[in-house]
Amino acid sequence: MKRLRLVQLPVPPPAALAATGNVPLAAGALAASAQFHGLTSRLEVEVVPPDVTDAYGDAQLADHIARDEPDFLGLSLYLWNVERSLHLAREVKRRSPHTQVLIGGPEVSLDNPFVLGQQGFDVAVSGEAEESFGSVMRALLDGAQVPRVVVSPTATFPLDRYPSPYSFVPVDPRRSTYVETVRGCRSSCTFCFYPKSSGALRVLGVEESARMIAGLRERGAREVVFLDPTFNHRPDFEALVDALADVNHDHALTFFAEVRAEGLTAQHARQLKRAGFDKLELGLQSVNRLTLKRVKRGGSPEKVAAAAQLLHGEGISLLVDLIVGLPGDTADDVRRGVDFLHQHQLGDEAQVFALSLLPGTAMRTTAAADGVVFDAAPPYRVTRTATLETEQLSSLLDEAEAQLDRRLDEVPRPHLVDGGDAPGARHSALWARGPDLFAQRAELAAQIDARVAKDPYCTLDVVLEAQRDFPLDLVDAVRARLDAAPPSYLSRALKLRGEDLQRRISVVVPESAKTAPGWVEAARAVVPVFVEQRAADAVAHAAELGDARPAARIVGPVSAEQLERLGGACEVEAVAFADASLESRWVRRALD
Repeated sequence: MKRLRLVQLPVPPPAALAATGNVPLAAGALAASAQFHGLTSRLEVEVVPPDVTDAYGDAQLADHIARDEPDFLGLSLYLWNVERSLHLAREVKRRSPHTQVLIGGPEVSLDNPFVLGQQGFDVAVSGEAEESFGSVMRALLDGAQVPRVVVSPTATFPLDRYPSPYSFVPVDPRRSTYVETVRGCRSSCTFCFYPKSSGALRVLGVEESARMIAGLRERGAREVVFLDPTFNHRPDFEALVDALADVNHDHALTFFAEVRAEGLTAQHARQLKRAGFDKLELGLQSVNRLTLKRVKRGGSPEKVAAAAQLLHGEGISLLVDLIVGLPGDTADDVRRGVDFLHQHQLGDEAQVFALSLLPGTAMRTTAAADGVVFDAAPPYRVTRTATLETEQLSSLLDEAEAQLDRRLDEVPRPHLVDGGDAPGARHSALWARGPDLFAQRAELAAQIDARVAKDPYCTLDVVLEAQRDFPLDLVDAVRARLDAAPPSYLSRALKLRGEDLQRRISVVVPESAKTAPGWVEAARAVVPVFVEQRAADAVAHAAELGDARPAARIVGPVSAEQLERLGGACEVEAVAFADASLESRWVRRALD
């Protein structure tokens, strides 16, 4: 019997011990498709579990997938994993040359030469693949010729046609459980993929949806995230929410979804809270009505504010989106948008981010005519519009952070735990230790090169342990070495702010260090610095950590009271722990 392995790589989190949220739903849907189309008598299908894809580095993962040389490898490509997935495909083929590689997902689109121009795959399937997957796999099993790019016809199949993806994917209470009860969207936003993928709504019925949620609850689900493009646009929205309330009568589950402000009522807010929706996402996008009309979003800022007030009144927290770089928006429009969020007490819940022109979106098609310039590689960020220069896009995000008094994206967290330097993991640290690090720079460069060559798309922290002060030119030399490594979504994600989320540098000053006066402060100007200390010392100066004092790497035991006092007095990024269990608890606290 032929064998197919299905793989979905995770969103890389900002911290090594943070949960990835990786649920291989697309892989599960393809496994369900294989079963529905009667292929399982000829094809053994395996979904590689998240515990493997989340933990292994590039080389170890390629070894795992290529073991016993499977006949087929299927990869689900998303914005965050496309380059690593294609690297993995090439590495698997190097180990198992006869393995045929299939790719699919939102990144596979006829208007995305970044993906289609690469090597490593045999067949690319564009669009919803459940229907076309059956015919493609049947042809491959029969030895027939299959085009390199297969465009799936517009999907019309009902959502209850196929078995649940969770027949093939584990339900893990530590992760969110993602579900679809709707495909398609009634909105036509030109910056969004949904209108192009499926304009007509296809809805899983109320009874079927409630039964699915009940089954997931029985299997251990705790947080359910609805992937429906607009949760309150389905025709039987109220009936579904009431059915969810019945299933979740004791609120053992929490729910999350994206809703639109238009049409949302006080009654809806009460129903959502009763069902267990503790958090929802609302799209403001812009406060310029002409821009909203131009991008076919519609709506109004006033309706967003009114809906937010209704939801807040029921104790539902929000994520409110404002996009920087929409065609037609000026710098003043963005500033007015941030003012709007601030004035309506939405600043703490705001997501202000630069526009990305995703493959398959209408806006990508009209980019040249609209005067929009964007990067060709993920995250496809807009770098200029007809009304905003490159420098303005960056400065507007800085202004938003200053006005909202917080960082708008997650801070890359160095991996400083004892034992975190084990090579071969998806996220590891390379510690440089010794009395004279500058004299060891050639050896350190060789170690970096070796680590990057083996795992080029994994996250790497280079940790310089300063037993004594060293010339800070060493930091520049290490950064140059890291910058020479292959770029990826992860290395570009924070490029606007001069940061690399994939390859980072930090300095740890041991308790026994002997550094010159003023050196630590000079180092802090160019790189994050953590001074090792006991919990009692950190607690005594908690409010100053990361500000008047360097950040702390806490060694030795920490009591529950000390941990609580630290959490209440200092910024989360100002403290790291040598103990992995303490660091894990701190990360969960920071990212919740």
